[in-house]
Amino acid sequence: MPGLVSVKTPVGASPLRIAVPDEPRTPIRPEPTRSEPTNPKPSSPAPRRPPSPSPSNSRAKPSPDRSSGKKKSPPEKNLLDESSLDNPDLGPFLLKLARDTIASGEGPNKALEYALRAAKSFERCAVEGEPSLDLAMSLHVLAAIYCSLGRFEEAVSVLERAIKVPEVSRGADHALAAFSGYMQLGDTHSMLGQLDRSIDCYKEGLKIQMEALGDNDPRVAETCRYLAEAHVQAMQFDEAEIMCKNTLEIHRVHSPPASLEEAADRRLMALICEAKGDYESALEHLVLASMSMIANGQDNEVAAIDVSIGNIYLALTRFDEAVFAYQKALTVFKSSKGDNHPSVASVFVRLADLYYRTGKLRESRSYCENALRIYAKPVPGTTAEEIASGMAEISAIYEMFNEPEEALKLLQKAMKLFEDKPGQHSTISGIKARMGVMFYMVGRYEESWSSFESAVTILRASGERKSAFFGVVLNQMGLACVQLFKIDEAAELFEEAREILEQECGPCHQDTLGVYSNLAATYDAMGRVEDAIKILEYVLKLREEKLGTANPDFDDEKKRLAELLKAAGRSRNKKAKSLENLIDPNSNTRTKKETSKKWSAFGFRS
Repeated sequence: MPGLVSVKTPVGASPLRIAVPDEPRTPIRPEPTRSEPTNPKPSSPAPRRPPSPSPSNSRAKPSPDRSSGKKKSPPEKNLLDESSLDNPDLGPFLLKLARDTIASGEGPNKALEYALRAAKSFERCAVEGEPSLDLAMSLHVLAAIYCSLGRFEEAVSVLERAIKVPEVSRGADHALAAFSGYMQLGDTHSMLGQLDRSIDCYKEGLKIQMEALGDNDPRVAETCRYLAEAHVQAMQFDEAEIMCKNTLEIHRVHSPPASLEEAADRRLMALICEAKGDYESALEHLVLASMSMIANGQDNEVAAIDVSIGNIYLALTRFDEAVFAYQKALTVFKSSKGDNHPSVASVFVRLADLYYRTGKLRESRSYCENALRIYAKPVPGTTAEEIASGMAEISAIYEMFNEPEEALKLLQKAMKLFEDKPGQHSTISGIKARMGVMFYMVGRYEESWSSFESAVTILRASGERKSAFFGVVLNQMGLACVQLFKIDEAAELFEEAREILEQECGPCHQDTLGVYSNLAATYDAMGRVEDAIKILEYVLKLREEKLGTANPDFDDEKKRLAELLKAAGRSRNKKAKSLENLIDPNSNTRTKKETSKKWSAFGFRS
């Protein structure tokens, strides 16, 4: 499966913008901060960019003296006087103070104090039995301030309270408040890496929006696209394809031909098709998107699409066409952005990968070095995430060069750049897993196990514990446990990996068969010979009936089964065969390079 850069991978929380509008906004419209991806890089692994949760725009009561300029803080005794919270004009006034505090740069802590008191005031002034939209709005603002402070758990708690305030049946204003709350809550869960909960919130928000506006409103298309991006982030490509098709259909009806909206939708659809291995369909969507961008004079976006087209040609082994697409994009980026822009470096990385695959190792290494020089001295405006992603991609090429130490250094640099960045959980877990592979290859098994454990912890928390990638990581962590003689833990990991891969890939998939073999070897090392025999008999039956016996693994497994059956006929106390030989009978002849290729195919490449 090709690597992905999910369109919602955050590059850090965007600056907090809190506004208390004087007039109600158009109901059920997605937040304006939800920007579309303009340059997805299909070869980088994992997550998309959830924007910083922003408060909903619902109606606010008029604040006193609204026409005046910057408001002075009220006397301290009034702020401390709880009885003043019963004043119905105080809530809007305090929210305006919170907004002005943020705008003046005084910091979010003071704004948090104002927002907390505003929420209390709205709550105390609410009419019993009547839901207060002002309270819901103040809670959205409060949650946004918590997010700006990095206190996401507290923001979640506030938003869970906020979504219970509106009653959708009361009309469009209530529907807007409920929709905004669910979408903001989904963004906050995404920043915590809780993708499953994030998607559930987006689905609920979409349901409310569709009930209020109908299925074919252009604003529904924006939310469908946003949900599709979330599904891509979670590697749920079938669900993402359904949402993206809905978006395309709506835009086809409401947008002019060759619109920018349709182009963006087709780029996302191409990303989904590529992830599913449907390269021809991906190419078709990219060509149509490119035509739309050309018609709108978007030269840089055309170049970005050319990079994606090059990636598809590379996957189809149409190398000459891939080189042409990459060089075309490179010319545009150099002329419009300069020779040292990260966009130029990203094309260098793609060319390095291509030349490695075609056996031109000198050219491949040269392009890697050129890209690293750009990342070493980035131009102003280059984000740390761009540099980190580029280094992670280059490390995959050094891994193919059989230089795991150099690859490991680049991954460690990338990790430092990603540290403390909200919403980067999927990207970090992918890098951690690849670091585990590199440590394993160089024999640093304790560090390998630690990296895999960190990756597994992140993946469990993010809702990816049922993905095929998670099963592969569990399997490799089990191998690290074997090297550390943690046999019981290895068995548990192999068993969990087997369950996941059987569900996601099927019993005949090569990844699943590898887990079967490792689990059988581990059972034998634990003295559970009958269990090991049962697994190997099942594997041989699968190969004979469905996969054929030409695979060299068939003979190895047949010999191992014969040895186990022979041992089972003797005393069970007889010393078991070496666990290392049982797991990999050809370990003495297999090279590190082959191991690297095996695991790269499972998704550890950038």
